[in-house]
This record gives sequence, structure tokens and C-alpha cells, in this order.
Amino acid sequence: MSTGHGAASAPAPATPESAKTSMFSSLRIRNYRLFAMGQVVSNTGTWMQRIAQDWLVLSLTGSATAVGVTTALQFLPMLLFGLYGGVLADRCNKRRLLLATQASMALTGLVLAALTLSGQVHVLHVYALAFVLGMITVVDNPTRQTFVSEMVGPDQLRNAVSLNSANFQSARLIGPAIAGVLITAVGSGWAFLLNGLSFAAPLAGLLMIRTGELHPAERAPRAKGQLREGLRYVGNHPELVWPIVLVGFIGTFGFNFPIWLSAFTDRVFQEGAGTYGLLNSLMAAGSVAGALLAARRSHTRLRLMVGAAGLFGLLEIVAAVSPSFWLFAALLVPIGAVGLTFNVTANSTVQLASDPAMRGRVMSLFMMVFVGGTPIGGPLMGWITDTFGARVGFLSGGVIAAVSALLVGLILARASGLRLNVDLRRGRRQLAFVPREPADRKRLTTTA
Repeated sequence: MSTGHGAASAPAPATPESAKTSMFSSLRIRNYRLFAMGQVVSNTGTWMQRIAQDWLVLSLTGSATAVGVTTALQFLPMLLFGLYGGVLADRCNKRRLLLATQASMALTGLVLAALTLSGQVHVLHVYALAFVLGMITVVDNPTRQTFVSEMVGPDQLRNAVSLNSANFQSARLIGPAIAGVLITAVGSGWAFLLNGLSFAAPLAGLLMIRTGELHPAERAPRAKGQLREGLRYVGNHPELVWPIVLVGFIGTFGFNFPIWLSAFTDRVFQEGAGTYGLLNSLMAAGSVAGALLAARRSHTRLRLMVGAAGLFGLLEIVAAVSPSFWLFAALLVPIGAVGLTFNVTANSTVQLASDPAMRGRVMSLFMMVFVGGTPIGGPLMGWITDTFGARVGFLSGGVIAAVSALLVGLILARASGLRLNVDLRRGRRQLAFVPREPADRKRLTTTA
């Protein structure tokens, strides 16, 4: 494809350079456009089910810990079997695999709807179906993540990853609002039913994709030791290791919003399901803004990822101690924006730094630590929230996120040959990372 650098003629077709600066450039690709349209419908249903499921469990048990257990069961399979999903994504035809996983997800929603609408639902049913959904997600998540690169190619991957996140978070604006109305008016069962039916849209999109226009990666042959091969590959690349480590800490301890927002709604502000949906929508609004801003960036930087993680933790700390409902609600918007900026930057950095033949396994490890840590963080944060209150639970998540960002930032700076410089003189940058002096490097070598 021509870069168009030397031509003065007009009009010229969009080039990779110009496309990278366009917010919606990857939507020009027909296959990705079909995929994105299907996903926005399905994602709306998914968010409806998430809100309805959390509220159903809280209604059945009266326990934030039970909400944490439900979330943990949904993500436990990713922790236990996540890498196997990456192996399947690298081995198999991704489009066919997604047709199977999306149809299976639709079935879980319809089963939960039938149980709830018939009045037979028990919290154990919710636990079991959450675990089954988690098992399907083990395969669906890395396959869906890596299929994006096959639809758009490497030039548009950053943009498509950002738009995927904007798609998901836009649905998060609509889904909780609809769920709040449905729960109040007719009950949770209808939200589950609509979620199950919503999967018809992505299934139709996948069937309409033109396979000849894909950029398929070379499939990994069936062989022994492919899990170990993937782990060794990541271990030998620090630019993959440390983003994944940071993602693990933030995902495990900083993203437990179903627990915190339901507890703040019910116990701190003493409101109902409509307010819970509103709080989720406010966070989603910030997340959409963060994703769209990320879509305009042509480059991703590790310093942006670390800075976003640190700011995310600090904003959670401030929200945890905010004295009023409206201040708490307003802070959810920047929390959503910064959290999404961190997630998109980490995701695109890891994908672009990975060999295409290893990308499924790398992204399965990425998703394993991001959402697979929830079985650890969910019950722990639920217990802290039940025992010490919603504010302490939210505060502890923010502290862990901020401290982990600081430590990983220092490690990355050291690995890059940088040091933290403190300059208290007026008019100077007071804190900045600068290259180490030769004397510093020599001293490090001598003491090593």
C-alpha cells in the first residue's frame, strides 16, 4: 500500500498514516464494521444481564460477599484454564470458533431467563450459570481479541482495539439504564431474556463476513508444550511481562465495581436498582470518552499506561471518601475514562509487541490475569466491604492500584536506563525520569 508521502495530487486515498489519526478509521473495513455492529447489540444485552444478575443475587442473599462470589465464579475458569483458550485461538479458525462461543453464551442467558421468569431461580442456579459462562469466555475472549487483527490488519489494530472498548462501554451506557427500568417494572428475568436474544446480532455479523478479505495469521500446529512455549515467550520479553503484571494487579483489586457500586447504592446512599444503573452509566460515559480519545492516538507508550493506572487508583481513593452522592457520582466519570485509557493502552501495547503466531496465547495470559484475578479479588473485596464498610472496600482497591502502578513504573524506568530526578527549583519540572548518568550505571554494575 502506498504511503502517499511524495504526491501532491488530490484527492488521494486514505493512507496508513492518515488512517491512524482518524477516530473511526477501522470502521471503513466492511468485515470489522459488521463485527462491531453485532457486538454493540450483544454488549448491550451483556450489560443488562450483569446489572440484573448483581441485583438479583443481592436481592436473594442481602450480601455483597455473595455478589463477589458470583463475579468470582464467572471469572474463575479464566484463572484456571485461560491459557488453554489461547492455544485453541492460535490453532483454530477464529470465525468458526466465535460462532460456537457466541451461540453458547446466548443459551446461558436464555436458561437464566427461564429460571427467573418461572420463579424457580435460586442463588445456586446463578452461581452455576456464571461458572458455565466463564468456561465459554475462556475460549471466546482470546479468540475475539485476536480476530480483530485478522479483520483490520496491523495498521488499524490500535484504532480497532480502542473502538472495541468504546463499543463495549457505549453498551454499558445503555444496558444498565434499560436493566434498571426492567428490574423496577417487570423484574430481572426480562433482562436475561433480552440478553439471550441479543446474540443473534453478532452471529449474523460473523456469518456475513467475507473470509477472502481477512488477514489470517498462520495457525499454530497441534503440538505438545504450547502452553510452556507461550509462557517462555512472554517471560523473555520484558515489554510484555510488566504490562501484564500491572494489568493483573489493577484487574484483581481495582476493578471490583459490581461489589462497590451495589454496596454504595444500598448501604451508603440507601437507594434502589435505578440508582445502581445510573452509577454504572456514569462510569460508562467516562469510559466511552476514554476509548474514543485512545482511538485518535497513533502510538501507545508505557508511560501513559503506568500514569493512567496510578491516576485511576488515586481517583478511586478520592471517590471512596467523598462525602456526598453527587460528588461520588461525578467522580465515576473520570474513573471510567482513566481506567479505560489504561486498559486500551495495555491491550494494544501487548498485542502489537507479540508475534502473530503467539498472539492468542499472549492475549489469553493478558486476559487471564486481568479478569482471572477476580476470583481472588472479588471475594476478598466483598469481605472487606461487608466487614469494614463500602468506603473502606473501595479505598483499599484504590490504594493497591496506585501502589502497584508506582512500583511497576519504577521497575520499567530502571529497565529502560532511567532514573527519577527531583528538581525543586522554580520553573523546572519537579519530577521527571531522565537517563542515568554513566557514573550511575557504573555504580550499579559494580554493586550488582
